[in-house]
Amino acid sequence: MDKNQQGIEFMQQGKYEEAAKVFNEAIEENPKEPVAYINFGNVLTAVGETDKAVKFYKKAIELDENAAAAYYSLGNLYYESDSKLSEAKDMFEKAIRLGLENSDSYFMLGLTLMALEQPKLAMPYLQRTVELSPEDVDARFQYALCLANAELYDELINQLNLVVEQDPGHADAYYNLGVAFAGYKEDAQAAMTYFNKALEAQPDHMLAAHGKKLMEEMNAE
Repeated sequence: MDKNQQGIEFMQQGKYEEAAKVFNEAIEENPKEPVAYINFGNVLTAVGETDKAVKFYKKAIELDENAAAAYYSLGNLYYESDSKLSEAKDMFEKAIRLGLENSDSYFMLGLTLMALEQPKLAMPYLQRTVELSPEDVDARFQYALCLANAELYDELINQLNLVVEQDPGHADAYYNLGVAFAGYKEDAQAAMTYFNKALEAQPDHMLAAHGKKLMEEMNAE
């Protein structure tokens, strides 16, 4: 079996020391092959050695400037650091440009743009994630938040309904449905129903409790 494949299997089993040993052997045998550096970086990331992991990813890029997986992995590390969100965005964009056009890449770029408070730019990437992975509830919910920002309420309601269909305990989706029905649809009864569902799913959901209180006050007038 190929050493990189063997190491990946060790990682999947949580055997990080064995994985590191095998990837190190792969690097010694083929020091100019970037894949083993990326894999070793992934092991270091998994065990929390992120500074060392960055060096391995950068070494992979030094060997092959088109190593899309290295840019993606660097993007993930930078995303975890609030001070490096712009760098994370650049890394994910580069990974996609180099052909890593999968749902994870689009999702992470979308999330990063959301964190940078650029929901309009995030929207097409999150929409693409949902197209590629319709079962991804988190991606669909983030896409719905973009739709809310763009005031595309009919599609927002459609997407949020799909979220709660996939995850009946998604309190934030129920809350946002409540907001949409209270404001856009001007349907206080439906809004109250959704705020109640949010509170059933998460009793300490303060925003839903506030929304419910507002609806009660409006009905009392």
